[in-house]
Amino acid sequence: MRAPSIIERLRSWRHGFWFGVSRRVRWSRGTYREKPAGELRNLDREETERVSTLRDRYPVQFEQHLSRRSSKINYEYLDILDRAWEHWGRNPPRGGVVCDVGCASFWYAAAMHAFFRPQRLIGVEIEGHRLFRDCRARIDYAAGYVADVPGAEFIVADYAAFRQPSDTITAWFPFVTATAILGWRLPLSLLRPESLFTSIKHNLKNDGLFVMINHGPDEAALAGGYCGAAGLRPVGLWQDSGALSRYRSAPPVLTWWLKP
Repeated sequence: MRAPSIIERLRSWRHGFWFGVSRRVRWSRGTYREKPAGELRNLDREETERVSTLRDRYPVQFEQHLSRRSSKINYEYLDILDRAWEHWGRNPPRGGVVCDVGCASFWYAAAMHAFFRPQRLIGVEIEGHRLFRDCRARIDYAAGYVADVPGAEFIVADYAAFRQPSDTITAWFPFVTATAILGWRLPLSLLRPESLFTSIKHNLKNDGLFVMINHGPDEAALAGGYCGAAGLRPVGLWQDSGALSRYRSAPPVLTWWLKP
């Protein structure tokens, strides 16, 4: 990795200060539940058709318990998984323990459960106590997102030091560059991709599967290099924006890996 600039170091210091404050204070106002959208309005024809397909295939109706924004993200994430596995002509891995790395508020827990149908679904996030403008903490939002998802839980922990044998491990857009982690308002000290992917390999069961989604082919290649260095073996790659991901500046790239 390149050396950070002075500006990046200053931003990192500021983010590190507030990260330390949130970890010490551990503020919480209790579980927060979004106001359900009820129905999704203002979708174009392609989006409507794709959402309808996903509702029938799984079946789900995220808008019945999530806001419009959260519902669309859940449909998008489910769409990415669904189309990737359809492209490979394989059945999704089902059951067991599914662990998601760096889940933020785990707003997509419902989509993960719909696709993997795990016995246990774990979202791990190092910055679980971040305080937002409404004076609620990330753990408040996460508690609401996992409340109605069977077997789901949210854990505040550094995944690089987290130990949980898992049948499937997922990572949605993991941080592998300084630009990405600073953009998420986290300090550069938390950018440790070597340790992260080593921990993923350690926690993955011998017959388990690691699924990673990146922003575009360049980031996917960089993250894939860390996977290979950790000893994971690439098995498949899929890339396609689709109707629900067109807003992204770079197409989602999904790769999956096995433990040799």
